[in-house]
Amino acid sequence: MITQIQGRLVEKNPTDVVIDCNGVGYFLNISLNTFSEIPDKEHLKLYTYLQVREDSHTLYGFSTRSEREIFKLLISVNGVGASTARTMLSSLTPKQIREGIARDDVALIQSIKGIGAKTAQRVILDLKDKILKVYDIDEVSHVESNTNKDEALSALDVLGFNKKQSEKVVDKILLNDPDVNVETIIKEALKNL
Repeated sequence: MITQIQGRLVEKNPTDVVIDCNGVGYFLNISLNTFSEIPDKEHLKLYTYLQVREDSHTLYGFSTRSEREIFKLLISVNGVGASTARTMLSSLTPKQIREGIARDDVALIQSIKGIGAKTAQRVILDLKDKILKVYDIDEVSHVESNTNKDEALSALDVLGFNKKQSEKVVDKILLNDPDVNVETIIKEALKNL
């Protein structure tokens, strides 16, 4: 429902921030990873996840879309709640978590406070296929740095195209012209899909 919040940073703590959007102050729970990436300037934009429960509506804020996606994947695992996922993202970067899951690194996941061996194994078992499908682990840093690619793939996904096919076509387009804009990527991809 609420996918991002942009406004004036009112309060910044290691576990939460308050952002003023046109006179309404939004309290967002954040990870230490997001805390370290938030600049100490007045204007701020965070990607959000709204958790709705019987007794509360809780907003979580993330500095990047990829951190939010990892958070969503983590809370989809049985036994991993939002606070555990936030602790995981406070202990390791999204990239470290992603690569740890892809490499079956139980020790890395278990090194996070509050994560036992069974939970670490369950996280890896439940998420490994999804991580490998969504992220081409060999190109993790390339994918992360190219927001045009992410936006184009997201648009093609919404249009109903197969993610793997779309990614191959978009990679080819970016190989020929790495600085191409999102609209051109989408137009070229539509010609080739």
